[in-house]
Amino acid sequence: MNNKEFISELAQRSGLTQADTQKLVNSIIDRMMVAFDSGEDVNISSFGVFELKKRLERVVNNPSTGLKMLVPPKIVLNFKPNSSVKERLKNGKAVYD
Repeated sequence: MNNKEFISELAQRSGLTQADTQKLVNSIIDRMMVAFDSGEDVNISSFGVFELKKRLERVVNNPSTGLKMLVPPKIVLNFKPNSSVKERLKNGKAVYD
């Protein structure tokens, strides 16, 4: 599902216009980005948790040259679904609904 399809479906279900729905989704994403910028996790209770994790620096081998390279530490975004989402995916319901 791409953005246009998502906004269209959400607008239909909510009764809002597509323009208002797009503004709402953009506002949610903007607020999530503010939280991530300040190092906070975002917990959506019926869905899951978006959390920031720090990856440590590590040494990797370049397979084509055989040289060792140092990969610097970085912060990555991780998603942990809640148990009901995990169960839906496990039972295949999310694919067929």
